[in-house]
Amino acid sequence: MQEVNEWVTREQANIVNDPSFWVVSNNSLDDNFPWEGMRVVADSVILNQPLGGRDAQLVYQLYGHLHLMVEMGRQEEWLPEAPEATGYGLERAIVERVADAWILGRTVFDTQPFTPMDEMAYAKHFGFIDAFIFTARPGEFGTDRAEWARANPGRTDEYREWFLETFNQEPPGVRANE
Repeated sequence: MQEVNEWVTREQANIVNDPSFWVVSNNSLDDNFPWEGMRVVADSVILNQPLGGRDAQLVYQLYGHLHLMVEMGRQEEWLPEAPEATGYGLERAIVERVADAWILGRTVFDTQPFTPMDEMAYAKHFGFIDAFIFTARPGEFGTDRAEWARANPGRTDEYREWFLETFNQEPPGVRANE
C-alpha cells in the first residue's frame, strides 16, 4: 500500500498544482462510474462526480487525470507500467490504478463505502477486473472482449455468480435498467 499511497499523493499534488490543465468535477445525482460522462476537451477533463460518493472524488479525479495525461503525451510519466498501452490495455491499467487508490482509501483512510467504487475494487481484488470492465461497458472494447471470452470460457458466468453472491444484485451492465 505504501507504493499506492506515494503515487496517489503525487498525482493528487499534480492535479492541484499543475497549471497546464484542469480537472473539473460536475455534481451528478446518479451513482455513476468515473468513465460515465467523462470528457477530455483540450487541456481539461470533465467528470460527473456523484453527490452520494463524496469520498470518491479523488479517485474520480485520478481516473480523469490519467486519461488527460495520455492525451497530453504524458502517459509514460503517469502510467509507467503501461507506457505505450492503447485501447483496452490502457483502460485496464487506468481502472486498476483507480481500484488500488480506492482500496487504499477504504483500508487506510477510512473512506466511506460507495457502491460503484466498491464493486470495481472488489472485482480487481478477486481477479475479475476484465469481466467487470467488459460487463459494465458492453458497447466498448469489442475485439478485446471477444478474444478474452475465447481465452476464458465460462469466466463471465463465474464473475456473474460471484457478483450476485457478493453484492446481492446483478453486475453493472446486466442490471435490469442498464
